[in-house]
Amino acid sequence: MQTMYSINAPSNPPANVIGNNNCRGMDGQENPCDSWWGLVKYYATFVMERVELGVEAVKQLLSTLSSDERWGVMMAIDEAQPEMFEELTAAAPDWVAWMG
Repeated sequence: MQTMYSINAPSNPPANVIGNNNCRGMDGQENPCDSWWGLVKYYATFVMERVELGVEAVKQLLSTLSSDERWGVMMAIDEAQPEMFEELTAAAPDWVAWMG
């Protein structure tokens, strides 16, 4: 394809590792789920730093993200620091309402 059309061959879609198939091979070069998950983990580090500042500080930062990113951040926190996740969710029982 590169020789004939000067484009890279499209790749197969990535494996369905997150329970849905929203991650398609798009341009065949980069798995969009990997870059999305990397960004979410980056945001999660900022949220984890704010946990000690209180629920409102966490809520304020999460409010700047999309709903998908907010859910991803909470999943990343639960994966990286389950104790911190439990502490945060105990301090804010209505945290699911923030995700909307």
